[in-house]
Amino acid sequence: MTSSPLRIGVLGTANIARAFIAGVSPSQLVKVTTIASRDAAKAEGFARETGLSRTHSSYEALLADSEIDAVYIPLPNSLHAEWAIRAAEARKHVLCEKPLAATEAEARAMFAAARKHGVQLVEAYPYRAQPQTLKLRELLEAGAIGRPQVMQATIGFTIADPANIRLDAALAGGALMDAGSYPVSLVRMVAGERPAWVQAAARFAESGVDRSLVATIAFAGGFLAQISCSFATGFHRHALIAGDDGVIETSFLNHPPLGGPPALQLKRGKDSRAYETIEVQGGDGFLAETEAFARLVTQGPAHWTGASEAESIDIMATLEAILRSARSGERAELAAPA
Repeated sequence: MTSSPLRIGVLGTANIARAFIAGVSPSQLVKVTTIASRDAAKAEGFARETGLSRTHSSYEALLADSEIDAVYIPLPNSLHAEWAIRAAEARKHVLCEKPLAATEAEARAMFAAARKHGVQLVEAYPYRAQPQTLKLRELLEAGAIGRPQVMQATIGFTIADPANIRLDAALAGGALMDAGSYPVSLVRMVAGERPAWVQAAARFAESGVDRSLVATIAFAGGFLAQISCSFATGFHRHALIAGDDGVIETSFLNHPPLGGPPALQLKRGKDSRAYETIEVQGGDGFLAETEAFARLVTQGPAHWTGASEAESIDIMATLEAILRSARSGERAELAAPA
């Protein structure tokens, strides 16, 4: 493992990039050094605000920068595939905001480019690096609730500004592609396999994207899950996983605590009515995720806590199928993985 921090450049000046830079700033494993914008003045202003030392006035210039090891992509969803592939071609490792792409085909092309050029590509889900989620995985793998049978996972908040890019259909926006990717990714993690079919219903915004959506996700192994996501509710983020020998509840937050220390609520046994509270540490998910990314790059896949290539591809396939079902009103089947 190199003793030097992984040097990261950021493509674009999105608001989430500010939070990302602030979150990873304490790290000794990674250092965000550079920002790129197609507007030189915007890049310079962003660098002053965030304390970065270097700027580029184009994304291409950042990718050509020999002093950058990896890039963080917080661009609109519709641009993820193009710039992740171009980053891979420039031999830069890629930490790409969720959802990884706009389609399953784009996700597959992104991973193919990363393999071809010998770099790492991962999808950014900060909650996956949190001790709360790591403990959840540990409990599931240990059989603490037996075999998972049913699950509900939900997330929502309000977006009132019609100009918000997350309501822009041309940028692959919508409640599902933004917020809904979180519960879908959690369902895929718990299930451990690609869904067989989905059935969804949605309420759509004037821009054409889904504003609120619910979906049932069914798996060949018998596991059933329901997810909901919304841009029209008070903030909520919660999941319940019921097995044949117990129940787990989790908030699966990106950056706990929110309202208190993060914890899992566990009921052991078929007939138990009493919850056991398992408290864990909280913290900035950007920091935990990006340090796991650095360890992936320097030490190998065993050190990555987030979604695998297979998971990310299945998540994209599931998101596509859910949207097809929501628009058609019919059940949507998922093809078996290639």
